[in-house]
Amino acid sequence: MSLKISRREFLEKSTLLGAAATFGTGLASGSGKLPTRILGKTGARVSILAFGCGSRFLAYGNEDAAVRALNLALDSGISYVDTAYGYGNGRSETWVGKVAKSRRKEFFLATKIEPRNGDEAMRILEGSLKRLQTDQIDLIHVHSLTSEADLAQVEAKGGVLQALYKLRDQKVTRFVGMTSHTNPAVLKMAIERNDLDCVQMALNAALQGMRSGSDRMVLNPAMHLSFQNVALPAARKKNLGILAMKVTGQEGLLGTGSGKSTALHLLRYSLSLPVTAAVLGMPTLAMIRQNTEWTRSFAPMTKMEMMRFSRRIAAANKMALDLKFENHLDA
Repeated sequence: MSLKISRREFLEKSTLLGAAATFGTGLASGSGKLPTRILGKTGARVSILAFGCGSRFLAYGNEDAAVRALNLALDSGISYVDTAYGYGNGRSETWVGKVAKSRRKEFFLATKIEPRNGDEAMRILEGSLKRLQTDQIDLIHVHSLTSEADLAQVEAKGGVLQALYKLRDQKVTRFVGMTSHTNPAVLKMAIERNDLDCVQMALNAALQGMRSGSDRMVLNPAMHLSFQNVALPAARKKNLGILAMKVTGQEGLLGTGSGKSTALHLLRYSLSLPVTAAVLGMPTLAMIRQNTEWTRSFAPMTKMEMMRFSRRIAAANKMALDLKFENHLDA
């Protein structure tokens, strides 16, 4: 048994060292562009690392610190900024707006709306435009789709989706999307039934999980419940812009113990999927510098690397992470 563990650890440490050599390990901020990809049928080209403005952005604690962080992210090459009204009841949008006031043309701006009633959503989004100090938002998502009953409310006459279509027709937003970290099957249903431009979903190694068969890769039963296996193919079929989130499991996957890993490895896994970008909260300036430095030298994992990595991380974390995200709202 000790020999097996030693061999596994040796393989993973060797892979991690190789990734570190490929990505770079310094904390220097570095300037210049990050790798970019096309955001599906939108045609927009954005950095593969997106700056998440949820609870990790609010953790900066005050407007001056948050503005400094976002400016550093933009200076480091990030060109996709993800916020939501639900992040601090508009506080995140307000802080993003302080930067957008002078740098709006430098980044793709996405926000999210939680109310399912169209009139309420429109009222809040009128405020979002003011808080973000812009007359057009690139992408507005329906925030955190959970169940079939929830989707029915979203799609109902007078619901939020109709309101977003209206805003898209009026050019107030360029694109419409949905996010989910709860139910892959319902997100797949939403993708297939509606005229969306983008989707944002939980995509990380712990939510996937694989094991090797004698002559081919065999899927774990748990894998059939993953966004990677259920919703991602549906989004690709319709050429939607695809954003990965929960890459580090709200930092729950980070560490040195059994079943834990580094942000470098987790980020590299998610960016090796057929996505446009990974949305990542970065609550310190050092994390912004480090993650952009790694991303600047990104090279995808091989299929075998992904299989080995996800098998280990999922075995230790998938059940707990599914339960955590079931009732989670990053507010």
